[in-house]
Amino acid sequence: MELMYPRCAGLDVHKDTVVACVRIAESGRAQARVEKRTFGTTTKALMDLATWLEDEGVTHALLESTGVYWKPVWHVLSSSVELVLGNAKYLRNVPGRKSDVADAAWLADLLAHGLVRGSFVPPEPIAELRELTRTRKQLVREQARHVQRIQKVLEDANIKLSSAVTDVMGKSGRAMLDAIVAGQTDPQALADLGDRRLKASRTDLVEALRGRVTAHHVVLLKLHLDQYDALDRAIVELDGHIEQDLRPFRDAADRLAEIPGISEVSAAVIVSEIGVDMKRFPRAGHLVSWAGLCPQMDESAGKRRSTRIRKGAPWLKTLLVQCAWAATRKKDSYYRAQYYRIRARRGPKKAIVAVAASMLTAIYHVLGGSTFTDLGADYFDTRNEGATVRRLQRRIKDLGYDVEVRKAA
Repeated sequence: MELMYPRCAGLDVHKDTVVACVRIAESGRAQARVEKRTFGTTTKALMDLATWLEDEGVTHALLESTGVYWKPVWHVLSSSVELVLGNAKYLRNVPGRKSDVADAAWLADLLAHGLVRGSFVPPEPIAELRELTRTRKQLVREQARHVQRIQKVLEDANIKLSSAVTDVMGKSGRAMLDAIVAGQTDPQALADLGDRRLKASRTDLVEALRGRVTAHHVVLLKLHLDQYDALDRAIVELDGHIEQDLRPFRDAADRLAEIPGISEVSAAVIVSEIGVDMKRFPRAGHLVSWAGLCPQMDESAGKRRSTRIRKGAPWLKTLLVQCAWAATRKKDSYYRAQYYRIRARRGPKKAIVAVAASMLTAIYHVLGGSTFTDLGADYFDTRNEGATVRRLQRRIKDLGYDVEVRKAA
């Protein structure tokens, strides 16, 4: 087997230790020389590891992406050794040979012969922006959980506010909740706080607000509302930091926001997840596969056993699906036409994933320097006009009618 890196190392990273295996293939020797040592994960211990790798003349090192434990190792060693981050799913050792030392030696052998594909590690500015956007999403999720808990308390008090108001935390819903926390239980007075544009009638709103609110319910409502407000302030603060870290990539984010369905927040998340340099992905298909928006390869004996999409990049994939749903709501757009065209044959789930994959393909080319242009809702009809006419003609004939088709003047 061809030797790619004669002086390399495998690093088996844990919380408190790093097992390092140096593999040196010297000319004239049949077998490579192997040295193994164990280091701690403190800064001083990692610097000793870096010094040892330099003394051994190691040029490349491979480590697994184990949680967050690989990050400090990467930060300390990246300045002295060319590091490769491998996905643990594809680096499994031979069964029956499981130990920390054996794992480190296995990683060194894989790297030496070029049998591992490195994962995408963003540069530091993108990585910092990624942590901010992911934290923001976690806070938004926690806000949604508190809203669900508020609805649970209201249902326990037999207050049917969610049946009369679309958004419980909207202007009208929040005013009613604050009044309930302040001690107001009269349904007529609570209904007066509702906006006149509410779809629910006055009578329905009054009946929905008639319940049995106890002091226990008031305590829980106040607790969840305070937590919701604290999270809201944290999100506002995060938005300021995100805007500051996004300044070097503002042009790319603005061009992404021109794509239907992508908001300014979504553009910031996309930049943080894939960066702005598309040279690391040879083609758009590689980016779509990395994100997990294409069918996986699972074939045996000439049969496709599964066409489910892979897990891919969960933070990016979920966002793109949300953006795809937003894009399908824009009238006279290519994405809307694509969604309804595929939904008729494959169903809504596969259709929305296909739209998300198309949007990611457009994102790839926009970040590569192209300008986004919507192909229009009639793209599929005008792409092959003759085939469309013949298909419709066959459909009319199947219904029992004869029709003569000629070009309009």
